[in-house]
Amino acid sequence: MRPGKRLITCPETHAVAAVHINLFQRMSDCTRWPEMAGCDQACLSQVYAAPEDCLVQRIAAAWYAEKRCAICRGEIGPIAWHERPPALWAPDGTTKEWTGVAAVELPRIFATHAPLCWTCHLTMSFRREHPDLVFERPRPAPTRTTMQPTTAVY
Repeated sequence: MRPGKRLITCPETHAVAAVHINLFQRMSDCTRWPEMAGCDQACLSQVYAAPEDCLVQRIAAAWYAEKRCAICRGEIGPIAWHERPPALWAPDGTTKEWTGVAAVELPRIFATHAPLCWTCHLTMSFRREHPDLVFERPRPAPTRTTMQPTTAVY
């Protein structure tokens, strides 16, 4: 089993919790700690039953699978987590990188946010952070040509 952050359902509260499994395959962190640090860690049975299925990156990748960017409509495609990770577009118009999202919030985030490609996230972030440097150009109306009747024979 690979180390990493995983989403589980807490057996005590029946709420989503995020746990971190270390190299020694032990839980090294939980979103319910330090208050519940002495719990019996019964949630680990979920991790051992499906170690890859509860990985946060795998859950996020499954959510993005076959989705398109909400702005440019381009395919998100295979995710390069350390180079150009996809982002999220919040209902208030802001964008978020994955580093700014708590793992325990993923179910709520997936229900309320739209998927964004890395390029659109960078563009939207720049527009939000530097509005004085952004210039809106009106798009020209598409020209349509109409076919003229002809008597020519081809």
